[in-house]
Amino acid sequence: MSRSGQSHILAIGGGSFRPSARYGFIEASALLRYGLDLTGQDRPRLGLLATATGDDSEWLLKMYGAFRDWDVEVSHLTVFPMPNVEDPREWVLSQDMIYVSGGSVANLVALWRLHGLDDVFEEAWRAGVVLAGQSAGALCWHVGGNTDSFGPTLQAWAEGLAMLPYSCGVHYDSDPQRRQLLHASVASGELPGGYAADEGVALHYVGTDFIQAVSVSPDGYAYKVELDGAGGVKEFRIEPRLLMS
Repeated sequence: MSRSGQSHILAIGGGSFRPSARYGFIEASALLRYGLDLTGQDRPRLGLLATATGDDSEWLLKMYGAFRDWDVEVSHLTVFPMPNVEDPREWVLSQDMIYVSGGSVANLVALWRLHGLDDVFEEAWRAGVVLAGQSAGALCWHVGGNTDSFGPTLQAWAEGLAMLPYSCGVHYDSDPQRRQLLHASVASGELPGGYAADEGVALHYVGTDFIQAVSVSPDGYAYKVELDGAGGVKEFRIEPRLLMS
């Protein structure tokens, strides 16, 4: 398989999919086109995971439908009630891009570790498979962030795979709890400094370096959150590159 020679992660704050004119369907947004372009493949192999939803079959079907007009080869990996492929490692390494849906990030990572997928994804990342995901699928690659995995009141969570040595904020402009808790968690040392993304915005990392933010929303931004040296935090707004839909 031809690889770009670089390790990419695309962490999406929200906006991977949008409603379609066809009832009951969704369409993949330009954020996912951006991720697929990173593979360098004319017909990339796209692997879908919905572990964070308990491998919800209806959601998997909708994601398949979202790429119905795209020149991609789509497949998926489930772990309920058992892995649906004989060799999950082989399946992961055969993909050009992995997309991980939202849901419960705490359950997601716990199940991946149980099945040994945490090591597999790191191996794939180092081999050049593009890792992408939204919400839980964005948080999981980082040290952690804040999550509603434990109830409607958000909690700080620092059990991520930590391929990226940062905290991550998602849905940053649509949930009023997000910014406040991320700031407090970084200030207390519960989480390291990191990056956050509004709805419609994605954070692009090459290796462990943040390269740029991209957006399908003209009103969306990304942010860098770090300690201010005086017991608090400072936040810097990052202007994303607007993608054509």
